[in-house]
Amino acid sequence: MSTPVKDPVCGMDVVPAQLETIYEGIHYAFCSEQCRQRFVANPHLYIGVPGEKAPKQKGVVLFKRRRFQLDTPLAAHDAMVLDEALGAMMGVKAIVIQDDNIVTITYDLLQATADQLEAKMGEVGVKLGEGWAERLRRGFVHYMEECEVENLEVNSHH
Repeated sequence: MSTPVKDPVCGMDVVPAQLETIYEGIHYAFCSEQCRQRFVANPHLYIGVPGEKAPKQKGVVLFKRRRFQLDTPLAAHDAMVLDEALGAMMGVKAIVIQDDNIVTITYDLLQATADQLEAKMGEVGVKLGEGWAERLRRGFVHYMEECEVENLEVNSHH
């Protein structure tokens, strides 16, 4: 049996070959596809460069609170399914469903993104609001998150 290694995104112990990714000649393993996606998108949030630790290695936590307007109100059973699905995601700290059609989620941006949260909602059959203002707001959130994590990544100083 092989010795467990740490998932660089969430810190969980995992089997070395589990959801393996090779980056700059080094093998990394992940507890979930969500963690693997976060690493592949911004590896230097999790691994440093010579002489400088990455934000995750320094213990940085970047909590975000996002509000999602749903297309239609949720039935009680659907709200429970959504709460369980989102709660199982890495980095999700709190979920509040208000008026059956507004979901507020608190999460660590180093472990989950609004885009991943939206995808999970879609997987369980929850449809987000489709009005132009809602779509524009979600697009702006995605852009802001991308900018924020790209600015946090450590870079080699060549």
